[in-house]
Amino acid sequence: MDMEQVTMQLIVNSGDAKSKAIEAIDSAKSGDFGGADALLKEAGEALSKAHGYQTDIIQEEAGGNVPQMTILMAHAQDHLMNAITVLDLSREFVDLYKKISSK
Repeated sequence: MDMEQVTMQLIVNSGDAKSKAIEAIDSAKSGDFGGADALLKEAGEALSKAHGYQTDIIQEEAGGNVPQMTILMAHAQDHLMNAITVLDLSREFVDLYKKISSK
């Protein structure tokens, strides 16, 4: 897979992780905690895939094959970092909705 394809996969999987995490909050807000947990799991899996593509890029550079930094690459890294943050916060929101619901 060439670097552009790897970068696009990083964007796609990061975006999927972020979307699933936001959907999990909506599910929890509606009281569907099983659905929220399933979506958080799916978000985590998508994030793991995205992280795998980032690891590929890092390994290429560590091997002396330094990829050209492009706007697309910066965009991909931005998507990954946002997905990580949103997933972390989504887990907290889901937990809060569970606590509120149990009272």
